[in-house]
Amino acid sequence: MEHALSHATLSELRRPRPYPAVSVLTPTHRREPLSAEDRVRLRNVVSEAKKQLEADPSVTRERRADVGGQLDRALAEVDLSHTEDGLVIFAAPGEHQVWSLARPVPERVVLADTFLTRNLVSAQAAGRPFWVLSVSADRVTLWNGGVDRVVEERRGGFPLARRRENFDAERRERVGDVRSAFRDEATRHFLRDADTALSRLLRENPRPVYVTGEPAALSLLDEFGGAARDAVHIAHGGLAHASPDAVWQAVRPVLDAQARREAAAVKRELDSARGHKSFAAGVDELWQNAREGRIRLLAVEENYRITVRDDGGHLIPAESGDLDAREDIVDEIVEQCLETGADVRFLPDGTLGDADGIAGVLRY
Repeated sequence: MEHALSHATLSELRRPRPYPAVSVLTPTHRREPLSAEDRVRLRNVVSEAKKQLEADPSVTRERRADVGGQLDRALAEVDLSHTEDGLVIFAAPGEHQVWSLARPVPERVVLADTFLTRNLVSAQAAGRPFWVLSVSADRVTLWNGGVDRVVEERRGGFPLARRRENFDAERRERVGDVRSAFRDEATRHFLRDADTALSRLLRENPRPVYVTGEPAALSLLDEFGGAARDAVHIAHGGLAHASPDAVWQAVRPVLDAQARREAAAVKRELDSARGHKSFAAGVDELWQNAREGRIRLLAVEENYRITVRDDGGHLIPAESGDLDAREDIVDEIVEQCLETGADVRFLPDGTLGDADGIAGVLRY
């Protein structure tokens, strides 16, 4: 299953496909007892997708068999023991993908000539993805970070490792000879290669970066003046060889403190916007402004959801299952704001007070 959404991957997903490109969305659960129902729900929604293929007169028999087979293969790849809060299946002639999202999605099936990506985009923004680079004198490990964990990322040449006769960086660290482990030219060259690899990665997939390592290693990266110098440094050695949980426990306090500072800054900006009449709140007002590209900053509480329908140019509250109900309007607004260059921030529930879960600062 896929988790990380890069700019290149998103562009590929948005590429027009031969009809039908099928998007299947379903909520999932991380824990019992609700997680036990996910397999039945998933089978049912895939069956619904096949029924829609059967009922569509514009889908040829060959296409129907092809896409139906892709849906079956996607279903077989789903590992519900490792799901998060939402699951998305994409299937088109000759291809399929399965995405696990750390954000709920509505249950739905869409047949079109492109895949439905708004929920992936919103989940990516809400997840506040980041990179962690853990450095030592003999190994540099890259970690892919999200809402509540990190996992090792094997891409862009990472992990970097070197072997040398009579070389034991960890032994040097244990006996207090850390600084000398980072003085020799071979180690400098090794860490410079890691810094260069990080720079290449960030050009393709820019995110905030946190670098962990012994102070001597962090100082050396500062000296190079590359991408690692501009990252947040965490003086914690031994994580290049550690478990994902150990890395998460090391970076979590830094992430939490940064999130508190950012939430306070967003609140101050929203308060200032009220005084300058550039404040907007509520899904209807924000949807109108998002379509016009007027939103500069969008703030959304993490678990804010609302179902609406279009009542002649305005959005009004609706019940799930109502005709023309739009259950993922928040994700639509998030995607539209990101498309027009807005800064989108997800905040803890209750942060926005009387703004009722979603608010923004207008450009004009």
